[in-house]
Amino acid sequence: QVQLVESGGGLVQAGGSLRLSCAASGRTFSSYSTGWFRQAPGKERDFVAAINRSGGVTSYTDSVKGRFTISKDNAKNTMYLQMNSLKPEDTAVYYCAAGYGNFLGDQESMYNFWGQGTQVTVSS
Repeated sequence: QVQLVESGGGLVQAGGSLRLSCAASGRTFSSYSTGWFRQAPGKERDFVAAINRSGGVTSYTDSVKGRFTISKDNAKNTMYLQMNSLKPEDTAVYYCAAGYGNFLGDQESMYNFWGQGTQVTVSS
């Protein structure tokens, strides 16, 4: 079992930056592949970025490529999402997720554990 807690969300103007963190407790983070998803108001939860168990391979949805960077520090049991050049359409609740095995997952069903989410609001 692993428990996930997101932090770092907030209100930012378009063009600004935020860094989200996902802290894990329980089993060591290096046992899991992890990812970020987001859910905008009235929409389904969508994939944002994923990183494999070691942290050496990453994947992004097209709309955030070149703007967002996913990373993880297994020694600190923490995953990050650096978000630059934010746009109003990035406004959503952001969730971190962890799953058993070594993969890059863009489907919710691939993940076993979820955080409670952190709100990101980008004003125009």
